[in-house]
Amino acid sequence: MRVFYNKEGVGDTLMISVAELPPEDRTFEKKGDAVRIYSSASGETAGFNLFNASSYLEIESSGGVVELTENLLSKLNASLLQNGFEEQLHADLTPKFVVGFVETKEKHPNADKLSVCQVNTGNEKLQIVCGAPNVDSGQKVVVAKVGAVMPSGLVIKDAELRGVASSGMICSAKELDLPDAPQEKGILVLEDHYEIGTDFLKK
Repeated sequence: MRVFYNKEGVGDTLMISVAELPPEDRTFEKKGDAVRIYSSASGETAGFNLFNASSYLEIESSGGVVELTENLLSKLNASLLQNGFEEQLHADLTPKFVVGFVETKEKHPNADKLSVCQVNTGNEKLQIVCGAPNVDSGQKVVVAKVGAVMPSGLVIKDAELRGVASSGMICSAKELDLPDAPQEKGILVLEDHYEIGTDFLKK
């Protein structure tokens, strides 16, 4: 689940994305200030738009992705209920940008410039295909897990790159929109004091 708010660009509308649907399968149901977007074929909810959003909750972000917290989730559900929708939203609130440790790096069997990395993120190991020239085993790195929304708006998904499965992305400083990020291509290699599995954005 992802939440977006851009008052200057879109107006006072909070957009809640739950699932992706092709445009031709989308239909809408409006109740008060809330609109439910759902599949005309299956009835599956794809998301909600909440108009006059600032009258229902305080929104810290006004330029794009809104950080999802338990408090915000509770207020979103209350706002939908207030407008006549009984469906409740559920979300994975675990950190999406975490410190990972590259345990192994192998050459991609079908692409010279890609590497297949096994990355420990604390409570799981992820296979991530990486194209950065400086990635190597033994590094601590920033991993954008599946479901993460990059500053560019890119949503990280499970993928298959040249025939090899990849779950997540090892990030560069530029991709993370960090200040003074180098322009040359390459992942951000962290210092050793970073703890594997911790939320990088809380540092």
